[in-house]
Amino acid sequence: MSNHSGHGHHHDGHQGLHHEPSAHGHHHGGSEPDWDVMAPLLERNAELSSAQYTEAARWIAALPTAPKVRRVLDVGAGPGVVACLLAEVFPDAEVVAVDGTPALLDRTRDRARRLGLDGRVTTLHATLPDELSALGEADLIWAGNTLHHMGDQRAVLAGFGGLLRPGGTVALVEGGLQARQLPRDLGFGRPGIEARMEAAEAELFQEMRAELPDARREVENWAALFDAAGLTPQGTRSFLLDLPAPLGDAAREQVVADFTRRSGGLRDRLDAEDLAVLDRLLDPEDPASLYRRPDVFLLLARTLHLGRRDA
Repeated sequence: MSNHSGHGHHHDGHQGLHHEPSAHGHHHGGSEPDWDVMAPLLERNAELSSAQYTEAARWIAALPTAPKVRRVLDVGAGPGVVACLLAEVFPDAEVVAVDGTPALLDRTRDRARRLGLDGRVTTLHATLPDELSALGEADLIWAGNTLHHMGDQRAVLAGFGGLLRPGGTVALVEGGLQARQLPRDLGFGRPGIEARMEAAEAELFQEMRAELPDARREVENWAALFDAAGLTPQGTRSFLLDLPAPLGDAAREQVVADFTRRSGGLRDRLDAEDLAVLDRLLDPEDPASLYRRPDVFLLLARTLHLGRRDA
């Protein structure tokens, strides 16, 4: 793939809207998002990346060591786009979409019903890590940019391992490359505003991590963390989303929504010149804005790490 760059996280609220939210129920700063606004953005974002997610799931299914997948846990399922894709790639499996936000679980059920998957895609309201044991056994646990919301990532990963049936797999979407959506030089302001936004968001991400209960710093060596959790690393692959300019309407709307949300969280992190640039980019009447400029694109990579519980 997750989605997100030096730190590499596609983190909600800080790193751009490139993944579905986690089941932990934590939101930086203690404020609950307006899900009537946020949920459609999350859903559209995941739909834009559906080819990435499908390719990743098919990679898992094709591995020589792949287990017989009868039950999948999509942890931090958001509005259920990935859960439904997993149900299509693993046609013999029950897929359980796990999230801590009821409004997103409602969207998952609606989506599964529209796709004729409501008999196989079910939902479970749970807040992690406290309710980890309530998730039940699985042959595949998909955690899309979820683990980095857990204070003690090592302990939660070990908890995932404990839920796996023999031969089962944990699939972590973590790291990758943060999205790029604009040329480095926009023709106004200082070149490199996306890099400065990303640097500010990396600081916000670190603050979020430090505030989590039982926060523990870890080297982000996912293979080593799999080893520490008693799982055998099974490989890492990255999956590219490459939508060149000029963007279609849905992708352009997503970029505008992403910048709108990100700029709101960065008002006290960027200088006046960069804030003026953001104001121009978000002014629909400005010919140089995200709404109208022809050179807006969307390029990002999500990275998937696999660990297996040996029989």
